[in-house]
Amino acid sequence: MRVYFQEQTGSAPATTTNWVPCHHPSTMTFEIAGMYPKTAYNMNAETNTGGTITDGATLSFTTGTLPASVPFGTYTVNTASADTTNPVIIHGHVQTGTGKVVAQTATDLSGNIIWYYYPNDATHGAAVTRPLQNGFLTLQDSYAWNPAIFRGQFLRQIDLAGNIVRETNIGVLQQQLLAMGAVDGGPCNVFSSPPPVGSACIGAFHHDAIQSLPNGYTAVLVDVEKIFPAGTQGDSSLDPVDIEGDMIIVLDQNWQVSWYWDIFDPAGGDNGYVPVSRTAVLDETCGPDQVGCPPMLLLGPGIAPLAHDWIHMNALYYWPAPLDGNTQGGDIIWSSRNQDLITKIDYRDGAGTGNVLWFMGPPDLVPLSDFTFNNVFSDPWPWPSHQHDVGIENGGTGPMTIFDNGNTRVSPAPVGLGKASTPYDCKSRGMAVTFSETTMEVTPVLQVDLGYYSPGNGSAQLLADGNYFFLPAIIPVDDFKATDAFSLEVNSTPDYGNAGIILNLQGPEQYRGWEVPNLYSPPTT
Repeated sequence: MRVYFQEQTGSAPATTTNWVPCHHPSTMTFEIAGMYPKTAYNMNAETNTGGTITDGATLSFTTGTLPASVPFGTYTVNTASADTTNPVIIHGHVQTGTGKVVAQTATDLSGNIIWYYYPNDATHGAAVTRPLQNGFLTLQDSYAWNPAIFRGQFLRQIDLAGNIVRETNIGVLQQQLLAMGAVDGGPCNVFSSPPPVGSACIGAFHHDAIQSLPNGYTAVLVDVEKIFPAGTQGDSSLDPVDIEGDMIIVLDQNWQVSWYWDIFDPAGGDNGYVPVSRTAVLDETCGPDQVGCPPMLLLGPGIAPLAHDWIHMNALYYWPAPLDGNTQGGDIIWSSRNQDLITKIDYRDGAGTGNVLWFMGPPDLVPLSDFTFNNVFSDPWPWPSHQHDVGIENGGTGPMTIFDNGNTRVSPAPVGLGKASTPYDCKSRGMAVTFSETTMEVTPVLQVDLGYYSPGNGSAQLLADGNYFFLPAIIPVDDFKATDAFSLEVNSTPDYGNAGIILNLQGPEQYRGWEVPNLYSPPTT
């Protein structure tokens, strides 16, 4: 049975608001997402019986108002677009500063709200990592295994009504990892103070969860803290050092751990891992309750006062076989913000070794890089740095899309370019590249100045009509009193520099965002 609805009043297309229940006269209840508030609609069901379509009775109704108890962001159209292929924008709002948390929303291209989600918990926050066909994957706060920690403790799949479809938490994963022999996967509150060298634990979900693996499997990022001897990574405190790394965990259909990959196991760089002696490119660190860092649970007396934020993974992508060249199964690509690296590991649909298959990044800063860059635009800094939302579009055939935050590129010389001579070197960029695993060469397709510098977060997406969506996600506004995000659609003309921006929708800061046909058609990456 299919349900259709038609807007009675107003001129905007009713393609995607809050849930509105539509009751079938016999036994079925439908909940339809994507309608405007305070708007009259007509809806009817169609029954397909052996190819014969029978229309049901028309139901007329008016949607409700947005609740006054829920804080919503406001959206400003700076550049208007009439994209009929992708008329919906999903806003994954976060609050990294001191401002209030606003509801997760979807809007039309004019910023009118057509869906929202506001968790009923202590923080009301949810990091939306990926849209699904009928909902979202989210990372949420609440108490689980440790009554002292609530940040990033839950992975939840919600439907479009905000109902929890399934969930797991860090405490559950710790027990499952220990049972599988994961040396770094246990809880953080079992060590003496100070924790001895070699102590390690997982503490929180962070940055990404994807559900694009075969059989509905899910991959998620968790942080790993591990204590190393004094002086590691050049630390001068004379105390043992807390190094912050990452683990990739794959969950089966029941969200039980089926596979994991630990950046520290084995430590020291075996199997092509990044050597633990190698510092973050910009020497990033994490302190207690620091914005942009997970909860730091091993810091304290007798440990260096700041942890070294060594890897800072922020994106996962499943590259299906045989498109990735591995006929025995698909592999996983991850993005490391603090190493300026994009990396492919041998997953082979759970049968892989976990070995690194290649590194992609600037060779002058990343000697591990296996690729060269075909600098067709003669850019003084062609490679992305501190990038976010890396994925391969068109089901894995390409191109690879990247939000190039540019932190290293804009840093003072000699690390970065500092005040370079061209305007395209001081802002974040939207990038699309092709690459060959035969010639090991990366070639840019699009390398566009987005007009804003976002030091963290961000999105990159190829749209079905050939245009691109990019999200500079954390931009100071109003004399640095607030931070906003800018949902941008740029034209598909291969370009370098300032490409044509055909949509600029400004709203509260975000982690990620997506431009989609409707709430039931998520991006494939």
